[in-house]
Amino acid sequence: MNTIMGQSLLQRVVQGLRIRHTDLLRWFSNADESEISRRLGRHSRSAVRQEIQGLAEAIDRGEKGNLGECEVCHEQVNDHLLEMDYAANVCLEHLDSEQRSQLENELELSRKVQLALLPRSAPAIPGWEMSAFSQPASIVGGDYFDFLEFGDKAHAIIIADVMGKGVPASMLMANLQASLRIIVPESTSPADVVVRLNRLFHHNITLTKFVSLFVCHLDPLTGSLSYVNAGHHPPFLIRQSVRKEMEFISLRPTGPAIGLVESAAYELGEITIHKGNLLVLYTDGIVEARSSSEEEFGEKRLKAIVDRLLKKSVSEVAQEIRDQLRSFSGRSVPDDDSTLIVCRRTAD
Repeated sequence: MNTIMGQSLLQRVVQGLRIRHTDLLRWFSNADESEISRRLGRHSRSAVRQEIQGLAEAIDRGEKGNLGECEVCHEQVNDHLLEMDYAANVCLEHLDSEQRSQLENELELSRKVQLALLPRSAPAIPGWEMSAFSQPASIVGGDYFDFLEFGDKAHAIIIADVMGKGVPASMLMANLQASLRIIVPESTSPADVVVRLNRLFHHNITLTKFVSLFVCHLDPLTGSLSYVNAGHHPPFLIRQSVRKEMEFISLRPTGPAIGLVESAAYELGEITIHKGNLLVLYTDGIVEARSSSEEEFGEKRLKAIVDRLLKKSVSEVAQEIRDQLRSFSGRSVPDDDSTLIVCRRTAD
């Protein structure tokens, strides 16, 4: 079973069940009759009692380690299936055709919802070219990227990685996106955005540990870029030095990941992007991808590809990275969610 930050999927499911059980029991014990009647509609109070009992039994099975055990083969059911339905007790291969069809429809709906949350294309900014791709490790994932607009009309480029994979990470990703689409237009500084986001999310993340995030404020006319890196893999700028050599400038973390520190301080980094400079943003699924021999793809290999294709279009750079990643790992679907954004200033 997959393990994330030392906590298995089963432990996370049980933790969520405990929270749900406690909240439901508290409400049912304290609500008056009219409140319960209104919430239940035509159902009786016994329906809630059965739900509470079912949660208690699921928690008990989880604590004993047999939640999600297939009743046919007695192996653990698929992780994605358990994430969708904690009561799942039959492996995918043992489902009948009708059950399999229903599950496939639900998974396809989840995938379509998540794809609808991500931007369909990079913005068309005069004097700039941009390209991006994102691929989840499972049907849904926890990577997020977006192109928004600040209150002063400057462009916001955002990339984030929710700790974890699958349905819980994708749900948190959706909340993150909704929050950013409200906060960014009300702000003019990445630091303000991230401080507000951390304050909003610190006590609300129950399914994952934290979110790494990079938010930048881009003035396309001057090339001025201010940014906050909240515990994210450093994006890098590749440019020609005064000695006419190519150099890589890493935009390192300026504060902790979202959810790690309650009263976190975030410094604002600043850099100027000149004509021909290339900015690359990515999630850990890119550089931490592994080959069959357990070798990491690594930042050095990523930079070498970008350096070699410096004069190509950003879409060609992004596609080559994607192809090289697939060839390196030997699989079409990555082990972890992987997201990449490539930007170039093409005119002064």
